Amino acid sequence: MQFLVIPVTPFQQNCSLVWCEQTRKAVLIDPGGEAERLLAAAAERGLVLEKLLLTHGHLDHVGAAGELAAQLGIPVEGPQREDEFLLRALPQQAAMFGFPPSEPLLPDRWLQDGERIAFGGVTLEVLHCPGHTPGHVVFFAAAGRTAFVGDVLFKGAIGRTDLTRGDYDALVRSIRERLFPLGDDVTFVPGHGALSTFGEERRDNPFVGEGA
Repeated sequence: MQFLVIPVTPFQQNCSLVWCEQTRKAVLIDPGGEAERLLAAAAERGLVLEKLLLTHGHLDHVGAAGELAAQLGIPVEGPQREDEFLLRALPQQAAMFGFPPSEPLLPDRWLQDGERIAFGGVTLEVLHCPGHTPGHVVFFAAAGRTAFVGDVLFKGAIGRTDLTRGDYDALVRSIRERLFPLGDDVTFVPGHGALSTFGEERRDNPFVGEGA
């Protein structure tokens, strides 16, 4: 498995292009905007996009999903169904944050905890990790020791819980009980900012680390 992190939108949201080296089949995780740039990145590497995966329903993570799905004829999968209210409210989110107009979006498949997504020789496990939003999911590549965590956890920080239906206690449980047990060696790609490891955050994160 290989991946490329492509920051998009004024929020510099980390969209991840993930692919199987042998088959060149690929997915985009959280295509938040700049659809043509994402398509160019895939084309430059000779990749065939098979799915669009969403960690949660905030606009900066899903803004280009509808356009890409229609253009490529590929499915949108995720998040967990509790985020349906956010995906239906994308027009309001766009107006609130000054984004281009957006249409409501419903995925082809809602994801559940423990499901697996396969493309080429790559398998991603779905972990339901509520707190930032109620339907937030994380994608974990066990073989590659990599997790794509959206806005659950950041290098030195955690996701916001002051937005609609955020839940601080649920977020802390998701991190400590779902993510950290995956292993200190796991590298994670957050929704914004620099990559880190679960071990580094378990030790030093001021919100959920050992000293918190």
